[in-house]
Amino acid sequence: MQYGRGAAAEAVSMHADFLRQSIDLAVATIRDTDTARFDDPSPCADYAVRDVVNHLAFGFLLAHRSGAREPWDPSWTAADRTPYLVGLPADKWAAACADEAEAAARAWADPAAWEGDAEMGGAAMPAAAVGSMMTAEFAVHSWDLAVATGRTVDVPDGLARAVLDGVLAIAPSGREGGWFAAEVALPADAPPFPRALAASGRDPRWTP
Repeated sequence: MQYGRGAAAEAVSMHADFLRQSIDLAVATIRDTDTARFDDPSPCADYAVRDVVNHLAFGFLLAHRSGAREPWDPSWTAADRTPYLVGLPADKWAAACADEAEAAARAWADPAAWEGDAEMGGAAMPAAAVGSMMTAEFAVHSWDLAVATGRTVDVPDGLARAVLDGVLAIAPSGREGGWFAAEVALPADAPPFPRALAASGRDPRWTP
């Protein structure tokens, strides 16, 4: 189905808003994470709480560069520390993440960011697919971080459906690549966000 110009612009605005909501959720969850819990386990295999925060921080950098179409330094890696967290004490991570997250949100607020192709860590892919993937990424890892530290996340229905769409779009390649575990079985009438978690290989009932 092809959209008219007005409908297409409205769709881009909606997806940009979902990405902004997901980014804001991640920033708030990082900000409220006690650094004393950084060594606690998380639902992500082999990831402690510190690693989830670092992974989200790297995601903000990826999203910022991708949306702004800015050059990517191939030496950048999320191993141990995201580049802009290197040298920062743990109690400064939340503020640094918030700054980079805001840059990412601003970049994707521009409708042009959703057009054509964009690079994701050096690999080109449709920009709309990048935006959808990052919307899912930030919300799902916000949940990882929250439940690892005994909290919950509030994901509005619209965002939850967008996250589910984003997870389902990448789940086959995610499982093939080994960064998604096998889908967790849930009742057919489960809400969208738990279904997104389950499709990504997470058990929505996970506890520390």
